[in-house]
Amino acid sequence: MSDAPTRPYEALLLLSFGGPEGPEDVVPFLENVTRGRGIPRERLAEVGQHYFRFGGVSPINAQNRVLLDALRKDLAEQGIDLPVYWGNRNWAPYLVDTLRELAADGHRRVLVLATSAYANYSGCRQYRENLAAALTQLREEGAPGAAGLRLDKLRHFYNHPGFVRPMVDHTLAALAELPEGVRDGARLAFTTHSIPSALADTSGAPGDPARGRPGGAYVAQHLETARLVAEAVAEATGVAGRPWELVYQSRSGSPQTPWLEPDIGDHLAAVHAAGAPAVVMVPIGFVSDHMEVVYDLDTQAKEQAEALGLPVSRARTVGADPRFAAAVRDLVLERAASARGERPERCALGALGPSHDLCPTDCCPAARSALPAAAGEDWKDQP
Repeated sequence: MSDAPTRPYEALLLLSFGGPEGPEDVVPFLENVTRGRGIPRERLAEVGQHYFRFGGVSPINAQNRVLLDALRKDLAEQGIDLPVYWGNRNWAPYLVDTLRELAADGHRRVLVLATSAYANYSGCRQYRENLAAALTQLREEGAPGAAGLRLDKLRHFYNHPGFVRPMVDHTLAALAELPEGVRDGARLAFTTHSIPSALADTSGAPGDPARGRPGGAYVAQHLETARLVAEAVAEATGVAGRPWELVYQSRSGSPQTPWLEPDIGDHLAAVHAAGAPAVVMVPIGFVSDHMEVVYDLDTQAKEQAEALGLPVSRARTVGADPRFAAAVRDLVLERAASARGERPERCALGALGPSHDLCPTDCCPAARSALPAAAGEDWKDQP
């Protein structure tokens, strides 16, 4: 075993959203998610009904444990001695506790894999704000080793082959689940989390080729992933010109605030009315089959499709696919080589190229905050 390929990094942190693991966790978890918004507990209990429908357990933590094992297995099989830790934004294991453990174990320079592939506030900058807040807390506590802890977030991986190719195979498998008579005419609905239009417009960073104009990287990157998957599916099936769209799900904001549309439910109704024979839902915006996938797609969307008489199937997410674990290793080695002053190959499919390593100070701002954001920069001076 050798740590040489990963120098100067000493550990990898898997950073995720977190989720409840029992009925008693649901409301406290939602309080963490909505902290600072003044939402009463009784309202949170209403919002949490879809968790209670599944016994109060979100699949996300279990799936992160599987991904954690896959990352460790892949690194070990390649002879790479890099310990992998796991911390969450909203539930145990909490990020601050994991960073305390990392520092106590003697690690000082750490790579961070956030379980979000695209540029946007909640999937990138907010995680960087969480990292900065946790570091500040540990340093104010005087936690051993915290003063020297540096965290570098891995780049966006939406167009890495290890993320795209598993989704191609999963889409083909979902097509095969449809009745043979509608399979060739089935449309592809690529789904992702809807976000406020204002945050979508400010996503991305100066110099990021995904922008093409100020902001807009969130939608542009999803469209690129969808195109890459759709073209590979067309080649594999021999069905050219299969219609596909990028649609949205899981909206949770005020009805007065513009969010990205169309919603998956509205889309299913529209394509059914237009005569579509079937739809395959492909959740490209999610790394794992967590609650927003199993409830919003497998439950709500499928129930709506059944009521319409529209055949649908749903492609699995990337999850702990060995190709995705290998892609993470690739990103780790790439970033380590860059940190050593080398010029590694940066793997990416399509026209947009690999994303940036360091996010500029004005990258993906939030409408309601301007907090310090860690991940490679001198974050103390960040707005």
